[in-house]
Amino acid sequence: MLREIDFAGLAKRETNGRRRIRLLALAHFKDGMDRAAIARVLKVSRGSVNKWVANFLQSGMSGLDSKSPPGRQSKLTTKQLKELAAYIEQFRQSETGGRLQASHVQQFLSDKFAVTYQISNVYRLMHELGFSWITSRSKHPKQSQSAQDEFKKIPN
Repeated sequence: MLREIDFAGLAKRETNGRRRIRLLALAHFKDGMDRAAIARVLKVSRGSVNKWVANFLQSGMSGLDSKSPPGRQSKLTTKQLKELAAYIEQFRQSETGGRLQASHVQQFLSDKFAVTYQISNVYRLMHELGFSWITSRSKHPKQSQSAQDEFKKIPN
């Protein structure tokens, strides 16, 4: 498998810099360089070269892809996120007028789930749930379209 692939050619066409370095490491490995020499030439650690070669031998070309870091686990479970989305959807469709603010969502999270979020993270959470904060102008609950149409008919 190693002999069939033109790693140098792939590296020239690669736009992702990290993947390009990995392809160059494999090109040198294919040419018979030892891993310590590859690390010196590419100015990376020998452990990185070992890991790249092992990942390629185990998983093929997909082993060269960068893995996104897992990050911190969410304070809310999937079920709680669904409840939050339902709350926002319900508030959005209510007839009472007004707008849902991040402080309202923050209070809901605190009351319902006993979890505290900063306002900036409430907005991030809303974005992850697919809600946009770009809204149209809200309507007053007592607003009447027929009254507006009648007013427009009055001559000045």
